[in-house]
Amino acid sequence: MEHHNGKPPVSLDDVRQRRALLEAAWLRPREPREHLLTPDERAYFAKLQAGHPAHTEPNALLPVAQLYLRDVPGLGGPKGADLLQVLWCPLDHHNGLPAARLVWRNAASIGKLLSDPPEPVDVEHYGNYVPEPCVLHPEVVTEYPAPHELPKELADRLYDWGEEQEQEQEQEQEQDSEEGPGGTYYQYDLSVAPGWKVGGWGPWSFCDPWPMHCETCNAPYKPLFTIDSGEGGGGSGSWTPLKDLEKPSGPTGLRSPADPPMVKIGRGYSMQIYVCPTSFDHPHLEVMQ
Repeated sequence: MEHHNGKPPVSLDDVRQRRALLEAAWLRPREPREHLLTPDERAYFAKLQAGHPAHTEPNALLPVAQLYLRDVPGLGGPKGADLLQVLWCPLDHHNGLPAARLVWRNAASIGKLLSDPPEPVDVEHYGNYVPEPCVLHPEVVTEYPAPHELPKELADRLYDWGEEQEQEQEQEQEQDSEEGPGGTYYQYDLSVAPGWKVGGWGPWSFCDPWPMHCETCNAPYKPLFTIDSGEGGGGSGSWTPLKDLEKPSGPTGLRSPADPPMVKIGRGYSMQIYVCPTSFDHPHLEVMQ
């Protein structure tokens, strides 16, 4: 597949060394107005960020997520599969997204694991598509369609209801507040959960919903997996994962508790993968929202 590199790609090792350098810098104590990096560190960082000419040979894929169907209620797969592996090429493609590949497998059929798996030669300049390894703490949540997908009359009622909720809260606290979600309470705190998730509804942001149909059979696509530029969100923090309610016991450094994978889609958006409900063999669809 053709790559669209706005800036020179870098190596996977460049990204890892940059992150390690910044992590150490954030964790060490600094005097007021002291630069984060020393002059030598800044020169080294610039070298790591310079990049190299894009290669022409095939680029190895990076693992993004591994999900056992037994751990995710409602997640189904092809007959005999009990494991979903999501991989991608960590470069921009025609849609401004990394190119994902879905691999459905039977865990029992997996042989000896590779101790030195192939790695991509090129990754996106800023390392936005290089996930940091992390442990999954799944939660089951209930969400509803975004206001964009509701009839206008219902969406307007929900907006007015949100305004009423904020006014009642202000009266109880006997103070005015300009920080609450107000009319957008339903949109940000009740409808579409942010963060990485399986299934759910589309988080429509900079574009309105549009018909999405399988190019093979014309069946309406359904959401499979969402990769987000962070967790939490919501006007009141209602979507904050349970694990993140506890404050970190120590300094966090570069890697924020609200963004363990350190993946960034576009300017902080999400990448949603849709699949055909009639056949797992049909092409999937990737959308930035």
